[in-house]
Amino acid sequence: MTYYLYHIPGKKVGVTTNLEERVHKQQGYYPGEYEIIETSDDIDFISAGEIIMQKCYGYKVDEVPYNKLKFNNTNMNINITEQTTTFPCPTNKLKGQLMDNIGMKWETEHGDCIITKESIKWIMKNVVTSKYNTERCYVYNKAFARYFDNNDVYPRTGGIMTDHKKACKPECEVNQFDLIRDWAKDRGLYEKGDVKTQTLKLMEEAGEICKATLKEDYDEVLDGIGDCVVVLTNLAHLHGVEIEECIQMAYNVISKRTGKMVNGTFKKD
Repeated sequence: MTYYLYHIPGKKVGVTTNLEERVHKQQGYYPGEYEIIETSDDIDFISAGEIIMQKCYGYKVDEVPYNKLKFNNTNMNINITEQTTTFPCPTNKLKGQLMDNIGMKWETEHGDCIITKESIKWIMKNVVTSKYNTERCYVYNKAFARYFDNNDVYPRTGGIMTDHKKACKPECEVNQFDLIRDWAKDRGLYEKGDVKTQTLKLMEEAGEICKATLKEDYDEVLDGIGDCVVVLTNLAHLHGVEIEECIQMAYNVISKRTGKMVNGTFKKD
């Protein structure tokens, strides 16, 4: 069997035995939108390569290597829709099912999800019993995917690399702004994009942050902040400057600024 180690720029590094099914159909990427890093019939070699390249590109590092995943053999037949992942058991039996399937991994349009000892805690806290069938329960995909982005969910044993942020720190220096620009360039945004529409997009995303803040929806606030950074990166490039220069210019100004906090706002002198 041939294993493919592939890279979707700005998105992920993964392994599959079926590019057509896994990458084309499930993830919606086609030749030219991803690259094959390595092929091998040695699953252990390709699994080690996946971890190395995930670290190198600065992506989330899988807790369970590809060759150790149980998702192909699991007895827990989850149902994944655009919005939710539904588990085939009532809430009071879910934890045991999850513990039996640690390492199970699936994809949603918001990102990859995997069952770990840490993510089980989140699932049990946020799971909802189906109103149509009390023998089934579900979680919202977007919230679950955001949990992986923003929490320490990959504990390491033996006191080494217990911080998820340290575990995910790239061994190669990868500029996240470069990844955003590569993503935008590949999709023709710089060739056909317009500063006016990007400015409107920024206002839209800022409005989403305001709504989420008023609702005290922490996950949506983080999502909105990230979206604003992406739009600002592209807006700067369309104006012929890189966002790093804009940030440096702003810092050069605020670093010399003095003032005081008034009613939760910094008022400059």
